[in-house]
Amino acid sequence: MVDLVSALELSGYALGALGAALLFFEFFQLPSYVEYSEEYNDYSVDISPMEVTEHTWIGRIGAFLLIVAFAVQFVAVLLG
Repeated sequence: MVDLVSALELSGYALGALGAALLFFEFFQLPSYVEYSEEYNDYSVDISPMEVTEHTWIGRIGAFLLIVAFAVQFVAVLLG
């Protein structure tokens, strides 16, 4: 059976990998204020401060998972 410290380390690695993958996906999304026109093969920027969304829930969840992963790793080091 896997002891507690090893289980915490492995779960921290898994959470960190999942969070990093979500953040990677977040960085390559097109912002809400940029639109691409296939007809003209051109990008247009329409900035209305009330409608701008800079971050999606994917990025927020990814960042939270990375924070939890570091906390789990810290606890594993304290216990080990």
